[in-house]
Amino acid sequence: MKYGLVLEGGGMRGLFSMGILDVWMEQGDIAVDGAVGVSAGAAFGCNFKSRQIGRGIRYNVKYADNWRYKGFRSLLLTGDIFGAEFCYDTLPNELDVFDAKTFAENPMEFYAVATDLEKGTAVYKRLRDGGAADMQWIRASASMPVVSRPVCIGRRKLLDGGMADSIPLAFMERRGYDRNIVILTQPQGYVKEPNSMLPLIRVSLHKYPKAVETMANRHEMYNRETAYVAQREAEGAAFVIRPDAPLAISHLEKSEAELMRVYNHGREIGERTLAAVRAFLSENENA
Repeated sequence: MKYGLVLEGGGMRGLFSMGILDVWMEQGDIAVDGAVGVSAGAAFGCNFKSRQIGRGIRYNVKYADNWRYKGFRSLLLTGDIFGAEFCYDTLPNELDVFDAKTFAENPMEFYAVATDLEKGTAVYKRLRDGGAADMQWIRASASMPVVSRPVCIGRRKLLDGGMADSIPLAFMERRGYDRNIVILTQPQGYVKEPNSMLPLIRVSLHKYPKAVETMANRHEMYNRETAYVAQREAEGAAFVIRPDAPLAISHLEKSEAELMRVYNHGREIGERTLAAVRAFLSENENA
């Protein structure tokens, strides 16, 4: 029996997931065999493998108002609304050092999801050492269309993993993870609507017609995936954690109070569900 963890993205909604993961790390007895993160799920979730309690919320609060981290000034000057050099080099290597050694030594598998622009399909990359190459895959996973440059890795041109696979539960099951905890950043009953920015996306990604088609159909993909998550939850193969209500936070949120609100809601839910998570992870042992 292999236990997995699926982390949805959603920009600063990912701080909800980080609150849950910090509670788990503080408890010290909650572990899975593998995890997959999409977009913010990869950018924040990597701290779970590196065992760095509080890092995700700490740097988001400290640098929330720094244009090199995020904002329209970064977009105008660098081409990325989240500054690539600051986020994936300066921050993890100098300002709030990412523990690559612990990341590499932790046996838990960790995958990041990106979208291949030329094919319009998801790419799943196992991250092994937390080094510069892994950081580029996290960057690709979290690079939102329209406001980010494509990330070139090898022959691939990549953007946000949520374009092609927003909730990769099926991927984890294909990898042999029989039972999965799924952390969503939207509340129960959420239904994604067609993207109102599709005309702008068509212009921005005009060189990549398959990626445009993927984005045009994204709401259908997302709603199929949430239905599948609900099915696997009903069957007992998945344990799903969601916020109680819409988190309603901007991708570019600068308010410490708002960032902490979302993070603390994750902590609240994490503490509330501790016993149920433990039971889910031990069910096979007790069978």
